[in-house]
Amino acid sequence: MTGRRFSLHDLPSLHDLLRVKPLETLAAESGRPSELRRVLGLWQLTSIGLGGLIGVGIFVLTGVVAATQAGPAVSLSFLIAGVASAAAALCYAEFAGMIPAAGSAYTYAYAVLGELAAWIIGWDLLLEYALVVAVVSIGWSGYLQALLGQLGLALPVWASGAAGTGEGKVVDLAAILGALFVAGVLVLRIEWGARFNAVMVVVKTAAVLLVVAAGLPYVSLENWTPFMPYGFGGVVEGAAVVFFAVFGYDTLTTAAEEAKDPQRQLPRAVLLSLAVALTLYVAVSLVLTGMVRYDTLNNPAPVAAAFTAVGLPWATFVVSVAAVAGIISVMLAFLLGCARICFAMSRDGLLPAWFSHAHPRFHTPHRPTLVIGALTAIVAGLYPIREVAELVNIGTLSAFVVICLSIIVMRRTRPDAPRSFRTPLVPYVPLVGVGFSIWLLSKLPAAAWERFAIWMALGLIFYFSYGHKRSKLARAGAAGARSAEV
Repeated sequence: MTGRRFSLHDLPSLHDLLRVKPLETLAAESGRPSELRRVLGLWQLTSIGLGGLIGVGIFVLTGVVAATQAGPAVSLSFLIAGVASAAAALCYAEFAGMIPAAGSAYTYAYAVLGELAAWIIGWDLLLEYALVVAVVSIGWSGYLQALLGQLGLALPVWASGAAGTGEGKVVDLAAILGALFVAGVLVLRIEWGARFNAVMVVVKTAAVLLVVAAGLPYVSLENWTPFMPYGFGGVVEGAAVVFFAVFGYDTLTTAAEEAKDPQRQLPRAVLLSLAVALTLYVAVSLVLTGMVRYDTLNNPAPVAAAFTAVGLPWATFVVSVAAVAGIISVMLAFLLGCARICFAMSRDGLLPAWFSHAHPRFHTPHRPTLVIGALTAIVAGLYPIREVAELVNIGTLSAFVVICLSIIVMRRTRPDAPRSFRTPLVPYVPLVGVGFSIWLLSKLPAAAWERFAIWMALGLIFYFSYGHKRSKLARAGAAGARSAEV
């Protein structure tokens, strides 16, 4: 076996890095027979979005932010964050209607900004989505163990948490089993996973509505005074925190090739899921801060604590059940999205082709689902994730910036492209999404940026040593050039 010295000719040209995947190619790929099955309707897509949106935030962030930053005006924090998130959601909706292909932000970047930008976003989201699953698995384990405790059951101490999280703890067994369970569900037919997710969404939505209905009679206007104890600045700071509770709708766009009518249903599902989730967040925050004083809500289970304070201890059990159901649906939504981004990148040649083969019976991207599910289970079970959670935010916000800017670019470069949904007030709406996302990125700690830089460096090494050489788009261009020469 003989080696060959590295040459500058091995590096891709600027033209290669900026090579875009034409909309016509993406449309043709999404329209031809696929290994994936088009079985998801509007409700199933919306429930995937709600699965990613409604989770720990509605049961924890409402109270914590009210107590420490916004007071009863936490409802305004959610509205401000919702407006910023909606700006990005409107841009996602336009792309979802134009490009009904798997991969979400990765695919959209490929169509507008070129292969290198697409790789960066795809590599970025693989890490972020996987970390969401790992972090949320740990949170789900905590709520499950609390629920089991109420029923008089308990896991052995060694199996109740990762080493370093408490005396005698070795592994978080529930977190491992939760991640593996979700991966197993997603390997089965996509409609089975979607139905399971829909049931979980119904359970947690019904529980949230019950919390609002049961708590409303106990609302006292005195608890809303003062409404902004920390001033408007506190409300804005609170918006920066709760913003991370109002994204997640992007996960449903990764399932574009499994939607029955993606160009019509995806834009509607994006906007509908965000609207429903935001309404529930505002309703819970108003009821919660009306039931008890805002400064009593700084605890891990503020909703349950509020109901205990007004003499409704049964609500603690209801909230725990809803949290367990809600969090597992978040895990499902993000693992679904992560596997399909990996599938799309593999199909384009940027990752090994092994990942882009669907299961012969279930027609799901089972290989990336199982690999990512196993890795997240290991991380969730063995590592006490603290600062790693901050890394999640960088990827999502970066994707928001790319998508919002891409809408402006696409309106200029392809004004003739068919659009089943159009983002209103371009470029102003996309610029709101860009500005808010950059502001939030600037608030993240240096340690998170350092870890992110390491991950991106590894990604670029992989791309320049593997991805660009095997890119199907680049190979097609090279073949066309050779044909022209002949």
